[in-house]
Amino acid sequence: MTLSASYNAPQSKPTVLVVDDEAGPRDALKVILRPFFNIRLAENARTAMNILKEEPIDLITLDQKLPDRHGIDLLQDIKHDHADIEVIIITGYGSLKSAMEGLKYGAAGYLLKPFNVAELVSLINQTIEKKQRLDLIRTILQDPSSSLWGSESDCARAWKFLKTAYFAIGNKEDETACDGSSPQDILPLLSDLLEAKDRQLLNHSSRVSFYATLLANRLNLTGVEQKSLALGAFLHDIGEIGPLPDRKPGSGSLSAVQSPYSNVHAENGARMILPLGLPAEVGQIISCHHEHWDGTGYPYGLQGEGIPLLARIVGIAQMFDELTAETPGRMPLSIDKAIRQISLHAHTYFDPRLTALFAHVAEECKASLPAMAVAGTPNNTH
Repeated sequence: MTLSASYNAPQSKPTVLVVDDEAGPRDALKVILRPFFNIRLAENARTAMNILKEEPIDLITLDQKLPDRHGIDLLQDIKHDHADIEVIIITGYGSLKSAMEGLKYGAAGYLLKPFNVAELVSLINQTIEKKQRLDLIRTILQDPSSSLWGSESDCARAWKFLKTAYFAIGNKEDETACDGSSPQDILPLLSDLLEAKDRQLLNHSSRVSFYATLLANRLNLTGVEQKSLALGAFLHDIGEIGPLPDRKPGSGSLSAVQSPYSNVHAENGARMILPLGLPAEVGQIISCHHEHWDGTGYPYGLQGEGIPLLARIVGIAQMFDELTAETPGRMPLSIDKAIRQISLHAHTYFDPRLTALFAHVAEECKASLPAMAVAGTPNNTH
């Protein structure tokens, strides 16, 4: 089956589920949104989950204050059972902290009451378009024969189709719309590729790029190198969107045996981005971020300064995030303990000079790092 045959853009009116315990706001949202969307209503978490089991829903507007469950807890249940449904948090007492918590667990955005009607409709339309783009990507990622991880020529054709279909969504009559022809233009697509695979993968990639940039600011890198580092760090695990062997148990630890997992996802990722015309340094980061200073890493067994500098930086940044980020089923280390763990492996896994510099930078920025470690990337907030 070809990619174009396997995906058909949605034609029917999207369905929005309004979840609010107060009849007044529920009815008001129904009146406001009914001309544009099919509307379903729920006054509590139990009713909302029952509706989700019975019929397809595209988007949920979710009040945080419900009688039988906190909105954030319901959000986590929704995302666990229905990852492809987008959620917008609407709250009358919310703070930036609660909104960021919602984004962490997969909300597409938030609005505070009282809100502007035009702003609400605009945000819902933007989020529905985002869902359509993610659904397109999910269709491709769920096809084990997808050409994105095929030969270079097949991969180039797959990228061409994906970019055309992706950027057509929401821009059907805009001749000046972005078409993904430049590296800057294609960033939204690359971000959505990571999110369509796994929201945690997107969050991890964003944090690693942040940590790598912190270290790069202390090095004498050119502007071009800094941009390549930020992009390469963000894409270092892009190979995980393709078919992979199972991770070994404990693969988030320094002692984990990472082959063949690291080998496959690093090589797949570097090969996958070749048709995009990104800087060579980006591909080097993707393929070499699991190489070790002592030559025991993957996939090529490079050693010392034979490992590209930017890949050495990302190797430290990604391990720091693996150790400190809150992820399901694993307790994060404190920043001090993570720094000690990484420092113990200077001269073996990591460049000793860069390790010492990263430890210094992390210590200096320690007060702000925990917030970065638990927050995702708030790309769609209002």
